[in-house]
Amino acid sequence: MELPRTIQETHAALVKGDISATELTGAYLQNIKEHNEVLHAFLSLHEEQAHTDAANIDKRLKAGEKIGTLEGIPLAIKDNILVNGTVTTAGSKILEHYCASYSATVIERLQERGAIVLGKTNMDDAAMGSSTESSYFGPTKNPWDITRVPGGSSGGSAAAVAGGLCVAALGSDTGGSIRQPASFCGVVGFKPTYGNVSRYGLIAMASSLDQIGTFGATVADASIVFDAIKGADKHDSSSANAISTDTYPQLSKALKGMQIGVPKEYFTDGMDSDVERSVREAIDVLKGLGAIIVDISLPHTKYGLSAYYIIQPAEVSANIARLDGIRYGYSARDSQNLSEVYMKSREEGLGEEVRRRVMLGTYTLSAGYADAYYKQAQKVRMLVTQDFTTAFADVDCIVTPTTPSPAFKLGEKSDPLSMYLQDIFTVSANIAGIPGLSVPCGFVERDGALLPVGLQILGRHFDDGTVLRVGHQYEQATEWHNKRPSL
Repeated sequence: MELPRTIQETHAALVKGDISATELTGAYLQNIKEHNEVLHAFLSLHEEQAHTDAANIDKRLKAGEKIGTLEGIPLAIKDNILVNGTVTTAGSKILEHYCASYSATVIERLQERGAIVLGKTNMDDAAMGSSTESSYFGPTKNPWDITRVPGGSSGGSAAAVAGGLCVAALGSDTGGSIRQPASFCGVVGFKPTYGNVSRYGLIAMASSLDQIGTFGATVADASIVFDAIKGADKHDSSSANAISTDTYPQLSKALKGMQIGVPKEYFTDGMDSDVERSVREAIDVLKGLGAIIVDISLPHTKYGLSAYYIIQPAEVSANIARLDGIRYGYSARDSQNLSEVYMKSREEGLGEEVRRRVMLGTYTLSAGYADAYYKQAQKVRMLVTQDFTTAFADVDCIVTPTTPSPAFKLGEKSDPLSMYLQDIFTVSANIAGIPGLSVPCGFVERDGALLPVGLQILGRHFDDGTVLRVGHQYEQATEWHNKRPSL
């Protein structure tokens, strides 16, 4: 069955009666069962609840009731976002059997609007990684070339959207974990302004950097889901009370006269030449749409990655401390005393990358080193933020490459440093807390496979609508988002 691809197309098909919610849900679940053995995008399915929810929507349609845009839309959820009564693993052995006792605020808001949760998607262990290879349950494959990674840590959600296993998905982004896999998989990935979406019910990795965001086949899809989940939340003290109008109605506004900055620091010597060409061509498209392209400088960008990999592990070490083998999660059974419970449970339950970051973070927070490393990194964070503030005084948004290269081969980045460098263009947005979007802007050929390239769009704090608008206008002027991988 040829399924509608976008939220708008799916909603129209449901309203017209071209397909029922039950048929739609069943078709997506069948697609997952057919392709997940190869892609490994999903870790679990919520079939019974999904069918129940779909049947209820069909009853409403049959009774002639109007349904909302998200009612009956099948979504996938990254497995670090809690859904009440379901297993939530965060891709980690230590949470392999953890059953959530409540739902994240974003899930409640989606379910209130009638969205259907198909299941939970694969991810890097505790969201630590840039390839989804560190998952305790095995790696996810890129739908464009199954010998390559889908990116990470939200690789399962990106692959699910790209592979047609759901209409849209949620992920989380701490240093690029939505935008980088969106780029690698040729879909749209949006990280909102920090605080614009509640983190209540998100398993924390680095609390001052984490943000839940959206994946979709189009910018409109990402915008519709974002509008549903955004807003202040009494359960999350870091959620913002800023007035935030819906972004979807803003998408159609033209770009004529808009000032778009292009920072020289994001076009480095080591980046793939074909990626740079695709991004430069995308900038020309924006110019053709009436935007004014302005060369800018973000001088502290070169220090952003170093600061990130001090701040993030420090916060990781604090957040992962709760996984101690006592309160919940995996607990080593052969321990002789309390100290051994802690040590063995964490050694056996946490993956190599998680343990590495916990040790780095503990070191940089320790007495005698916090001033030299952690506090200095926080000063750099302020400088990076000030760079963006200065730039946004002259431009309305900033465009850059999302990643320095297309998707790499599974197992290719065995050196941790080479993996960390994959985040070089994305981490600064998290450090500054600004919104960031990745949209498909081309393809490059590698070993006979066509691999997607992403254009990153960054905006002012709480100006998420402008970022999505620029992405939508670019998308409407090109055809890249219409291409699909052959599974």
